[in-house]
Amino acid sequence: MPQLNKLRTALPGGPGGDTAPPSSARLRTALTVFFALDGFLFAGWVVRIPAIKHQTGASASTLGLALLGVSAGAVITMMLAGRLCRRFGNHPLTVVCGALLSLAIALPAQTHSALALGLVLLVFGAAYGAMNVAMNSAAVDLVAGLRRPVMPSFHAAFSLGGMLGAGLGGLVAGGLSPATHLFILTGVGLLVTAAAGPTLLRHPAPRAATAADPAGPPRRMAGRARNLVLLFGVIALCTAYGEGALADWSALHLTQDLHARPGVAAAGYSLFALAMTAGRLTGTALLERLGQTRTLVAGGATGAAGMLLGSLAPTTWLALLGFAVAGLGLANIFPVAVGRAGELAGPSGVAVASTIGYGGMLLGPPAIGFLADWFSLPLALTTVAVLAGAAAALGYTARHATARA
Repeated sequence: MPQLNKLRTALPGGPGGDTAPPSSARLRTALTVFFALDGFLFAGWVVRIPAIKHQTGASASTLGLALLGVSAGAVITMMLAGRLCRRFGNHPLTVVCGALLSLAIALPAQTHSALALGLVLLVFGAAYGAMNVAMNSAAVDLVAGLRRPVMPSFHAAFSLGGMLGAGLGGLVAGGLSPATHLFILTGVGLLVTAAAGPTLLRHPAPRAATAADPAGPPRRMAGRARNLVLLFGVIALCTAYGEGALADWSALHLTQDLHARPGVAAAGYSLFALAMTAGRLTGTALLERLGQTRTLVAGGATGAAGMLLGSLAPTTWLALLGFAVAGLGLANIFPVAVGRAGELAGPSGVAVASTIGYGGMLLGPPAIGFLADWFSLPLALTTVAVLAGAAAALGYTARHATARA
């Protein structure tokens, strides 16, 4: 048996190889599709925010309040999704939430007031939040079962889906109404869910190796570990704040402040998502070369510089360049932070850090809206740079805190 284990490790299908058992390979593919679908649908909604803002007659502050519906719905279901995963399984919950998110994305375009928009965004946010917890829980199980650090690839799929969704939104922004566009996305989402969902439903999540390996010490959320998990959750929040802000406000900034055409404005988030995709696809190599701490510090500093350029640039093309640089900088901070939380406290650490992190993505857009009304949208967007810098500082601090743990 030891010889067989050594042979498995040496072969491509082993922990260091490029392939996996057929069921695990199918699970990884299906889960990657759901991550991409999540980013695709979310981006499809956000690039139509300027048109829906005009449709509802909302000001920046009332739009920010309406966007808070996404945050509120997501936070509520994120707190419940862990229990639902334990009761029904994270695979079935991922499939159900994929269908619900696909249906919910059509609702915002049917509203004609900020109040109605906020109410339907509660539904959209509830599906979005639960889907993200379920997907990440499934990804944690799969990573543990494979014993390979493939988590960045799932987040790369989310970014790729966002890029495609934003790119499609830019292409159709001038020709299709928001209602027609989002209705088409509903159909696409349901078809993709129907195609990829059966794989998740047929195959149970692999058992985490740490839970089955008696040699592995049990990891509990207690004492210093809990504090460190919270620290990595805050790091994830700092970078996710930027993702949420750019998703909801980049197109409006380019249109309103730099007078870009709708198609060019939609390219802002598309470029940001493309840069994040490229950064995450190369994330494993970057981590192997720089290590986790230097990856966090360099990423936060790069993201801060890019967002200062993107928010304060006097021309559209400089702003687009800034968004791309910010995407490269922020790309791997969230996956690294969540991964470190998992190393410290297992799946419970991943759940806590992910929930805190996604809170930044969901709470950032309303904060930007209020700041835009009080000051200006470009100045409000500089808070993304401030928090990216904070992520870099906290990442450096976490190195010393982890060493003492």
